[in-house]
Amino acid sequence: MNETAVDITGLVKRFGPVTAVSGLDLTMPRASVLALLGPNGAGKTTTVEICEGFQRPDEGTVRVLGLDPVRDGAALRPRIGVMPQGGGAYPGVRAAEMVRLVASCAANPLDTDWLLDVLGLGPVRRTPFKRLSGGQQQRLSLACALVGRPELVFLDEPTAGMDPQARRLVWDLLRALRDDGVSVLLTTHFMEEAETLADTVVIVDGGRVIASGSPTTLTAEHADDAQLRFKARPGLDTELLAEALPEGYVVAESTPGSYRICGPVDPQVVSTVTSWCAQQGVLAEELHVGKRDLEEVFLELTGRELRA
Repeated sequence: MNETAVDITGLVKRFGPVTAVSGLDLTMPRASVLALLGPNGAGKTTTVEICEGFQRPDEGTVRVLGLDPVRDGAALRPRIGVMPQGGGAYPGVRAAEMVRLVASCAANPLDTDWLLDVLGLGPVRRTPFKRLSGGQQQRLSLACALVGRPELVFLDEPTAGMDPQARRLVWDLLRALRDDGVSVLLTTHFMEEAETLADTVVIVDGGRVIASGSPTTLTAEHADDAQLRFKARPGLDTELLAEALPEGYVVAESTPGSYRICGPVDPQVVSTVTSWCAQQGVLAEELHVGKRDLEEVFLELTGRELRA
């Protein structure tokens, strides 16, 4: 048995004058979870579609479970599961009917009623897809990806639109799949999801891999750069706060109302921040001292500006 679930070398894919993937290399061990991260237009979806056999590469080699997704597509398709972000079900079909339809194409499918119950879809098994909530549609799409007992499953934004309870349920299910030897390749914009689930994180931008490793490895780089984070009213003057701190500290408002201070953190720095906030008539809340998280690594590598 091939030891890698996915092995990509020098992958290039062009769409007319646009190069969507430019020399991408990626290796994914079996029985692991790999999170493929990147801003919009980075080449994630194109890469995954090539692995699934929906697109042909222009250059490079791609092997999925040891097979060429295009040449060996007939042999590969029964061994993989695919969960597209758009749902992929017929609008008028009922939830249970859709899962049974997919199961009928598999040689040894899971019990569909059991799978619906595991994913919390038992009460809506007779509800048409178009009447399901966004989170329920996502869970139905996941059920369709898993019902055929795949060795490798591709998940595109698997928990988008889910409430916290459903998200945790799916996370537990994906961990169980990995423990059972199933390989999971997921794309997500939810950094906590990647940090929680992934054995390996691969960050792509401009069609190339710009960083890869375990979440611990990626966040441990520059580990000496401590951070103080706190929440307060959006729009505070970060330049004035930086002036109140010793030279060399960097202050930024990472998202509205969420502030980050980079530099050595000691009791005096904490006191300075809280006193400065009090002078502005605001309360500094949820103070946290720690290292960079995966979202911060992602923003540092890919930039903070919005992408089209």
